[in-house]
Amino acid sequence: MAGRTQALEGILETALYAADLDAADRFYGDVLGLERIARVDGRHVFFRCGQSVLLIFNPAETLKPAGGDALPVPTHGTTGPGHACFRVSRDQLNALRERLAADGVIIESDITWPTGARSFYFRDPAGNSLECAEPGLWSIA
Repeated sequence: MAGRTQALEGILETALYAADLDAADRFYGDVLGLERIARVDGRHVFFRCGQSVLLIFNPAETLKPAGGDALPVPTHGTTGPGHACFRVSRDQLNALRERLAADGVIIESDITWPTGARSFYFRDPAGNSLECAEPGLWSIA
C-alpha cells in the first residue's frame, strides 16, 4: 500500500452502545463534562468531544431499519462492551483522574506506556471500557 495518498484525516465520530441512554447521558454529560449535541429518546445521544463526536446508541434500536422519512443509515450495533480512548493533555490527566474518582468512578488501571505516555482505564454505566491518554501514546501531537 506504499505510495497511496492518505485521504483519511482522522476520526470524525466514534460509536459506543448503551441500552440505558439516561444513564449514558448523565455519565458522559455530567461526569465527563461533554456537551450533548443531539438526543432521540430511546435511540441515541450524541456528544461533542474536541473536534470529534461521540455517538451513544441503544443497540436494540440501531438494529432496526430506518423507516418513513428517516435518512437511509444502514443498521448497525453490537453486543458486549466497546472501547474508546479520550485524548487528554499531560497537565490535565491527574486532575481528571481525581475528579472521576471523586465522582465514584472506579479506575481499573493506570499505565505508563513504553513511549513514556500515561493512560488510565475506567468503565461507563453500560460497561464500555474507556481510556484517557496523553497524545504521546501514539506519538500524535
